Amino acid sequence: MKKRDDRYEAIREIVRSRHISTQSDLAESLKEWGFSCTQATISRDIANMGLHKLSSGIYMLAEDMRLQRMVSDLVDCLTVTGNLVVVKTSTGAAQGVAAALDAANLPSILGSIAGDDTILVIATDEDHAAAFEATLNRLRLN
Repeated sequence: MKKRDDRYEAIREIVRSRHISTQSDLAESLKEWGFSCTQATISRDIANMGLHKLSSGIYMLAEDMRLQRMVSDLVDCLTVTGNLVVVKTSTGAAQGVAAALDAANLPSILGSIAGDDTILVIATDEDHAAAFEATLNRLRLN
């Protein structure tokens, strides 16, 4: 059971950080993380985790689908400074987007504070703030 849980966590990280469009892409990425998986295992994991394939051809986690819609529709721009990320949204949308960000339980994000059209996201460090920015920019473009 532990191995499956670890593999699922690796899949979450991989899908959130890379453009994975095929099962073989996912298998190769998992191999880099130290998991050797058959195609049947990958297929079963995709089904069990509820991964969705977007029209752009990349896989997305089910829990990130709502976040992706909100980010692509409502986020205007992002600015990173140190471990802080300022997210500018459409007027009145910041609290909803912040709630979706919090619900996504993104790794190394400590929390967020939302106003009317601005969200302050606090990451654990500068590298994780940059990774968060990259994730949100990827979601904006899908």
